[in-house]
Order: sequence, then structure tokens, then C-alpha cells
Amino acid sequence: MHDLVDIGANLTHDSFDHDRAEVLARAAAAGVRRAIVTGASVTGSAQAIELAAEHPGILYATAGVHPHHAAEFDEHTGAALRTLLADPRVVAVGECGLDYFRDFSPRDAQRRAFRAQLELAAALGKPVFLHERDAHADFLAALAPLKRDLTRGGVAHCFTGGRAALDSYLELGLHIGVTGWVCDERRGAELRAAMPSIPLERLLLETDAPYLLPRDLTPKPKHRRNEPAFLPHVLARVAALMERPAEEIARAATENAEELFRLR
Repeated sequence: MHDLVDIGANLTHDSFDHDRAEVLARAAAAGVRRAIVTGASVTGSAQAIELAAEHPGILYATAGVHPHHAAEFDEHTGAALRTLLADPRVVAVGECGLDYFRDFSPRDAQRRAFRAQLELAAALGKPVFLHERDAHADFLAALAPLKRDLTRGGVAHCFTGGRAALDSYLELGLHIGVTGWVCDERRGAELRAAMPSIPLERLLLETDAPYLLPRDLTPKPKHRRNEPAFLPHVLARVAALMERPAEEIARAATENAEELFRLR
């Protein structure tokens, strides 16, 4: 059994409302002893902090506004986020970034909200928990000018790209978050090919639960819901692709999470 940190789990999602305690117990039994609960809106971030407060030393939180909610971002949102980010249980700014795949918020609103959150992270000395989908050029354009100011770095959450995208994120000093996407034989070919090129000191592991249930997981849960207890399955796949022992991958990913998010 490995000592793992799930750096991205949406544990406030309503699919966990009926069995959240059991989900955490299964995670601990599988060696996933700590997790970071993702905040995607002001309300969701407050809920993530509340959940982390109920499980000190086990759960932590991020606070941010996902690009899907960027149209709601105004000066009051920014002020509310600054207050939430002062909570010691909050270890990163985000989930923030750009999503041009779904465009649930206008792209100009996404860029404004992203820039505001990057500036918050720079001012407060927090790492960033980043989301990018089909917006690579604008994403890099927003991050690059603030590379020096983002002294705590960040993570490209749920990285799904290939070698070119990987190299650009590494150049910005980002860590790389790998999920069950790496287990998807339909969509994960680029990521699987890029895995050996991820430096061990930049690797992080996450489930993005309840999303991205690994497609090659057997047996699959009847509810088809992902949860932190399945992180060792992602670890095994990553270790095979990187051609390194699972113990080495687990140790590095855990140490990276502790360092980036100051979990110690």
C-alpha cells in the first residue's frame, strides 16, 4: 500500500452526499490518506473549506472560479475569493483557467476572471490549480507574463495533452496532474505517449472524482462514479508507462504534493 495524495477531488459534489464518510474510509484503506477538495465557485470553494475543516490533516481545499462560471466574476467575487484564500486550509487558487471547448462563459469573461485569479495567486503567494481545454495559446499568453510573480508555481490539472503541450507547461514551471485519462484507450494516446517525458519531480496524481472513472478499471462500480480509492489504479498505469516502480512514482508524487501545496 502506498501513501498517496489525491490532488484533485470534487468531494463536495452531490453524488457523494449519501456516502461521503464511506468514500473517505475507502480512500484511506486504499492508501489515499489525503486529498485536496476542488473549489470551482465562491459557494463551492466555501463548501470545500467547510469539508476540509471537518477532516483536518486529511482534506484540504482550493478556492477559485472555474471558467464555466467566469461570467459571474466581478469585484465582489474577487473580494470574496481573497477572504476565502486567507483560510489556512486553502492550499491553492483555482480551479481557474480557460475552457473554449464548452464555452459556458464568454471567452473575454474567461480571460478576465483567469487574469484576476492569477494576480491573486501572485499577491498571496499561493500556487495555482489550473484548467485548460482547447484554449492553449490564450492560456499560455495569460500565464507567461506572470511566470516570475507566481512564486509558488502551480499544476496543470487533469493534463490530457501530448509532448508539445507538456513542454510548454514545464517551461512555465508547472507541475503536471495526471488522472484516469491515462487509462482511456480512446482518448488518452497522446498523454500515454508523453508520460515518459514528465520529470518525476513535476508529477502529481489525481482522480478528478466523481469524473473520469478509469475505463480499464475492473470491476467497475455499478454507479460508474470515480472516487479517491481508485487513485492506486491510476498510479499503476502511470508507473507502467514511465517504466518505473510504483513505489518510486508514489513517493515522488506524494513528496511533490507536500512541497507544492505545503501539506507538511
